[in-house]
Formats: sequence, C-alpha cells, structure tokens
Amino acid sequence: MEENKQAARIQTSILNAAEKKILVWMAERMPSWVSSDMLTFVGFIGSCIIAAGYALSNLNLQWLWLASFGLLVNWFGDSMDGSLARVRNAQRKTYGFYIDHNVDVINEVIMFVGVGMSPLVNLSFAMFALVGYFMLSIYVYIDCHLKGEMRLTYGGLGPTEFRLLLILVNTLFIFIPWLSEWKVEKVIFHNVFQVGIMDYIAVAIAALLLIFYLVSFFKDARYFSKIDPPKNKK
Repeated sequence: MEENKQAARIQTSILNAAEKKILVWMAERMPSWVSSDMLTFVGFIGSCIIAAGYALSNLNLQWLWLASFGLLVNWFGDSMDGSLARVRNAQRKTYGFYIDHNVDVINEVIMFVGVGMSPLVNLSFAMFALVGYFMLSIYVYIDCHLKGEMRLTYGGLGPTEFRLLLILVNTLFIFIPWLSEWKVEKVIFHNVFQVGIMDYIAVAIAALLLIFYLVSFFKDARYFSKIDPPKNKK
C-alpha cells in the first residue's frame, strides 16, 4: 500500500497544463462546505447522465445533448475531487486512492453500457472498448504498485481529451443526420451486425487502447527483467 501513497502522477496530455490551471483556479474558489467526496459523487451522477442521454437517444438524437452535458458533469466531479484535496492540503492518500479508482470502475461500466444502449453503437462493440479500457487500467494499477508511477495519459491523450472528442462526435451526429442513418451489414463470427460509423469509432478506440497496453507491457517487461534478473541456479 505504501507504493500507492507515494505514486507519482504522470500527465502529459495535450490539455494538461491549461486544465491544471483551471482546476486549481476553481478549487481555490470552491465553497468550504464542498468536499472531495461530494465531487466524486458528482462525477458518478455525471456518468449516470451520460448513460441516460445515450439510452434516450433511441427516441431522438437531440438527447445526445444530455449525454454531452453528462460528460461535462463527469469531468467536473472526476477532475475536481483530487484537485480540491491537493489545494486544501487535505489528501487522504489511502482512502482517496481506494474510493477514486473504485468509483472510476463503476462510472466507466455505466458509461460504456449507456453508449451500447444507444442506436449509435452495438453493445458488443461498446463492451469491446470497455475491455480495452480495463486492460489499460489494470496495467496502470500494477505499474503504480511496482514503480510508484500512475500514468494517466498515453499518446498525448487523457480522459479529458477523450471526453472532448466524444462531445464533438455527439454534436456531429446531432447536426448531420446521415451519420447515424448509415449502416452496413457485417457478419462477425457468424453473428450479423448492423454496423455504423460509431461502431467503427468504438472498435478504433478499443484497438488504440490495446496498442497502448501492449507497447507499455513489453516496454516495462524489459525494464522489470533488468532490475529483477533470473537467479543463478546452483
């Protein structure tokens, strides 16, 4: 557990510098009655709003505005809880690590299932993307324990960039109807799918996460092999 307490946060995303300034600015002006736990709960509410927006988009694509709003709410809660604790010098490193990452798991399941319930993405493809996300997450937690590092960004992209890209995609689907109407029939492992543009995006995201995972896995495997070489047999 000591490794978790001392883990260095590695953030090299495109928007990290600007985002950090904004989060610190907001944290310094946050009312005293607002706690980090409350903000973590706000992030959870945001994930529920996202899922609801995507599910309701079966009725009308205008509900994607609700999903995009949920992404903003989720960003606010998920990004501000730790920032508030650091600004107030009130970190609870063991408790915070435990709560934050367990709630992250819950949030991601809710969001990915919500996306899979929409008319834009087949649930199977959404779950494929969720598997990729969890594989990379597990790698990050292992690295956190073994190296004392928590890498939050890959390829210059982090959670904030992915949220913004998803808001952009939602907006495009609202204003360009044929994006959601275009479908082709695909047979995959004897299963027939009506595949749309968002399905390709979901698979691309899953593939990207898998690539990040494999590259990081083999890179760190070489590193750990050097610092923990085989023992000479007598």
